[in-house]
Amino acid sequence: MTAHRVGIPVLLTTAALVLAGCAGTNSSSGASPAAAASASSPETSAAGPSGSAVGTPAGQRIEVTVAGGQVSGHTGRVPVAAGVRVTLVVSSDVADEIHVHGYDLTTAVAPSRPAELSFDATIPGVFEVELHEAGTVLLALQVE
Repeated sequence: MTAHRVGIPVLLTTAALVLAGCAGTNSSSGASPAAAASASSPETSAAGPSGSAVGTPAGQRIEVTVAGGQVSGHTGRVPVAAGVRVTLVVSSDVADEIHVHGYDLTTAVAPSRPAELSFDATIPGVFEVELHEAGTVLLALQVE
């Protein structure tokens, strides 16, 4: 076989994996090594009076609550500047897993234990954050 014929199947396989997105992910450990390492980093910022997520030099804190299947807090499309440290804080009345698409980060959430996930927003684009098992979209992170 020529190099050209071998390269096409590899290219198609790579494209299929990229397009598969969430459907093919299964994290048995609960969080990626990057997420686990960053989850213990303290962040300092607060939500402004309008309820929007507010960034500080230390990063941007985004808080969401899920109760009775309803999502409240920083929902919808939440803008984040590229390179900013993001801390997602999710409280839920059901046990599930928080999944950040595109960054492929996950962490567990339970009624007695809110999830806190910190990472650097280094990939530009719009990424859903969801309750993975329930399929409930919490927000769309817009990194610009």
